[in-house]
Amino acid sequence: MGILSVVGTPIGNLGDMTYRAVETLEKADFICAEDTRVTAKLLNYFDIKTPLVSYHEHNAKQVSILNRIMAGENAAIVTDAGMPCISDPGELLVKLCAENGVKVEVVPGPSAVVSALAISGLATARFQFEGFLSTTKKQRLNHLASVKNCTNTLIFYEAPHKLAAALADLAAILGDRRLAIVRELTKIHEQVILTTLCAAAEKYSAEELKGEIVLIIDGAPETSDEPMTLDEAVEFARRLVEGGESKTNAAKLAAKESGIKKGDIYKALV
Repeated sequence: MGILSVVGTPIGNLGDMTYRAVETLEKADFICAEDTRVTAKLLNYFDIKTPLVSYHEHNAKQVSILNRIMAGENAAIVTDAGMPCISDPGELLVKLCAENGVKVEVVPGPSAVVSALAISGLATARFQFEGFLSTTKKQRLNHLASVKNCTNTLIFYEAPHKLAAALADLAAILGDRRLAIVRELTKIHEQVILTTLCAAAEKYSAEELKGEIVLIIDGAPETSDEPMTLDEAVEFARRLVEGGESKTNAAKLAAKESGIKKGDIYKALV
């Protein structure tokens, strides 16, 4: 039986590739890549000749790769940038290997999550990675409502073309908190923008940022276990409405958050 090596690759600067990562990719029988076109450029740069296969969320493809490993081939898995299997369908392959007794080893490499947090200037002792926000507004609002009271530093990935909508909803649900927008990590235009959610929501509603973006946000302040008051629930709903949510759904979300009747919140809201 072969093994699966989870190999971290650069998130921008190719100089961050480790010796062990190059050696592992060279010795593997085949490499599982998120996008073979992107990985081919990396392999060409380091003159690695190992064959590539694509992996994705389609289960049949993952099973096919698993069968090759169980038949004795050694595989490596990479993503387009950073550590594979984090907010990435590669986690399904690792799960299959674990369920079938296949050894999985890690070859550590750059991670946008930890790298962005380290230079953000926000608290690093306890943090919570939330991945990408949904493109569907209702799911996005529900997601944010679920972490509203989390006191850990929150970390999100976001695409440039979705940043304005994400910031508007973040400000509406979480309120005004410190924010670090970290973009283009390890590249020429690497930048950390220290601001607040409300200021960023206003600025980037009309101005577009380019590049890969990580959002680092202050966690909720420590509070007592006292329940939310009606006024607080109405204010919560009002922020949702300001973020573009309907009054009806805003009242519903506020009711879920506070335990107060939806009708009472809606009546006060209108």
